[in-house]
Amino acid sequence: MNKYKNLALNTLIFAIGSFGSKILVLLLTRLYTSNISPADSSTKELLEITANFLLPIFTFSMSEAIIRFGLDKKYNKAEVFTTATVLNGVGLVLMLIIGPLLKFISFLDFIDGYTILLLVYVCTSAFRSLCSQFVRARGMVKLFSLDGILATMTLFLFNIVFIARFHWGVKGFMLSVILSDLCSAVFLFIVAGLHQFLGKRYYNKRLATSLMRFAVPLIPTVVMWVITGFSDRLFIRYMHSDKVTLGESAAGIYGYATKVPNLISMVSTIFFQAWNMSAIMENDSEDRSQFYEKVYGAYEALLFIASGFLIAGVQIITPIFVSTSKFGEYGDVYMYTPVLVVAVLFMCLDQFLSSIYTATKHTKNSFWTSFAASMANIVLNFFLIPEWGIQGASIATFLSYYLCFWARIIDARYYIPFRFDAVKSFVNTTVLLVMCWMVIGKPPVFALWVIIMLAFVSWYNYKSLLATVKKLLGK
Repeated sequence: MNKYKNLALNTLIFAIGSFGSKILVLLLTRLYTSNISPADSSTKELLEITANFLLPIFTFSMSEAIIRFGLDKKYNKAEVFTTATVLNGVGLVLMLIIGPLLKFISFLDFIDGYTILLLVYVCTSAFRSLCSQFVRARGMVKLFSLDGILATMTLFLFNIVFIARFHWGVKGFMLSVILSDLCSAVFLFIVAGLHQFLGKRYYNKRLATSLMRFAVPLIPTVVMWVITGFSDRLFIRYMHSDKVTLGESAAGIYGYATKVPNLISMVSTIFFQAWNMSAIMENDSEDRSQFYEKVYGAYEALLFIASGFLIAGVQIITPIFVSTSKFGEYGDVYMYTPVLVVAVLFMCLDQFLSSIYTATKHTKNSFWTSFAASMANIVLNFFLIPEWGIQGASIATFLSYYLCFWARIIDARYYIPFRFDAVKSFVNTTVLLVMCWMVIGKPPVFALWVIIMLAFVSWYNYKSLLATVKKLLGK
């Protein structure tokens, strides 16, 4: 099958399985904002981020290694799954030993009372990730997508029971995720017959070394991205300022300001699941540079157009996901969303470029570029949040992702060269940032200017989309 059509088909399958379920998850935001206060929402967000911080460290990022080695025909899939499972298990045992000590770290005081739930949360997430990524590595994309639908449905139902019915708040949320992940993992393990790929005879020490050599550099990479989101919330929650309002409630508001931008991330994740498979399978093809150029051009164009529409309609879209009926403080959420939309756009482009490091096994470069971005984020947060509050965190997030983008677009193309229009990227970014300023500042006739700039972004980018569509149609 044509590589473009194969990518489009896999993207379509992932979209069918994920789009509705991901929208459902976003709609859960209304459930949370109707039942959980901004202060408790901050605790909920920080617990989620802490789990995402612990996950790659104590699983050694094996889920990434499973995709890379599982799709490679040079390796035995049973050996890949068994070896990765053993390594995962060793890491999680270490976490269960060390984990209870986390609550004694002063700035992690929010963990107190949730320690056991947090550790179980990480274990079930690791189990589900291991199973789902191996299913994808086996090419069972339809089952992978079906699981996404079922997992979201169970998450939705558990949230309704534990939060809306029993009013268990943050604990109800943690229980919902734990049970949903557990159901998903068991479902995949049984339906995909994963027991056939587990066995003592399949453990391969040499492969274990290769998996660790590939995955270990990804641990700090993932951790650095988590730190970028983690530091934002910690600075907002614990810093003091005479100029702006900070604290637990402000951190909760910032957390929900990221929900609308996650619409961009949602679409990107669907595409990236398919793209990552194509990037690995086409790594040795003769025309891979042209393949990257065409796909990247269309992907970038789609992100800029979609971001423009989100920024323009942020005041209309935000109330769909964020309820202000019980906690009026959530009414200001939309003010901090536009800049975060642009930040997420570049996060998605950073993710695309990381696929080059994965496909070519240069994962150390992924670490250094993300390290620079996370350090920049921390420094910028220190200076911007006391001056501009929540908006300062949004700007710091954008600048850190933007720095990573330029580092990767220069570095990654040494391994897979493809043409990139820097001027076009700069013009698109400038126009979107001006739109952000218009929506936030509301100068005279700002709505008209926003519409004009949205039309410009759409016109400026449609040709790149059209070129790839022609490839898909074989014209």
